[in-house]
Amino acid sequence: MSKNRMEAFSDGVIAIIITIMVLELSVPHGADLAALRPLVPVFLSYVLSFVFLGIYWNNHHHLLQAVKQVDGRVLWANLHLLFWLSLIPFVTGWMGENNFAGLPVALYGIVLLFAAVAYFILTRVLLSVHGKDSTLATALGNDFKGKISVVIYLAAIPLAFVSPWIAGGLYVSVAVIWLIPDRRIEKTLVS
Repeated sequence: MSKNRMEAFSDGVIAIIITIMVLELSVPHGADLAALRPLVPVFLSYVLSFVFLGIYWNNHHHLLQAVKQVDGRVLWANLHLLFWLSLIPFVTGWMGENNFAGLPVALYGIVLLFAAVAYFILTRVLLSVHGKDSTLATALGNDFKGKISVVIYLAAIPLAFVSPWIAGGLYVSVAVIWLIPDRRIEKTLVS
């Protein structure tokens, strides 16, 4: 099967998720800076989630550049990833509305963890379709960033109950790791 429909569907779902998040931002009821103060946690959680969704969209796009075909297993693995990403607006809103309280911050991390695991599953299913000697396998390499991200999430989730700000800092550190462009796939496709 062609990858085009899966790619277009995924792009659409991620765009809708971002739209849902921005629609959750409330307009302040005052015209001064003080009216914005209660919205700071909501806005900060929105920015973090927007960055994560952008990272997933960007990496999904690059991943599919190395893919020649998909099958039913790939479609289900992709839907699994989109399921976890679709929960981001909920946990983003809950975390922001509750000023980064422990439980919402932990649940945010759980959703990020399962999205990372779902992305890993998607890459493994794609590798099973394309083979260990494929361009995709060469491009993915050992996936250090993916592995370290899971470790950081696993550390941050329980830490959220001790210090939600430390857990949030760890989530930000994962985003920073992924913001540094990963050119493995681009380099492999150009070679």
